[in-house]
Amino acid sequence: MSDALTDLQGVISDYFDALHHCHTGLLKKVFHPKAIYATADEAPLLYRTMDEYVPVVAARQSPASRGEERRDAIDEIQLAGDNTAFARVRCSIGDKDFTDFLTFVRDGGRWQIMAKIFQIRPRTEGGA
Repeated sequence: MSDALTDLQGVISDYFDALHHCHTGLLKKVFHPKAIYATADEAPLLYRTMDEYVPVVAARQSPASRGEERRDAIDEIQLAGDNTAFARVRCSIGDKDFTDFLTFVRDGGRWQIMAKIFQIRPRTEGGA
């Protein structure tokens, strides 16, 4: 199981890099093609497929290009078995802090995010 944790930490690191640099190729690597992206912080509920989400990221100015400090952390990773896992992670983009619940599947021997459900908060002192 420790290999799985190491692999998941690597995927999460790539996820943080993809968000910080708006790197859509890396984003497509870490998310399963059938993954979902959702938050109840917008009304109506925001729900996107990967085909809808990736172009949104591509159109953003990256936090890296704005010189934003990286604020990301892994709070926990839980393994449900050999092919399913969960992680609670935090990151900041612009003036917002995000708590992401990421559900992972191991498909074809590779861990990918199958669902991203997240909470948005205005930036707090110290960030994520």
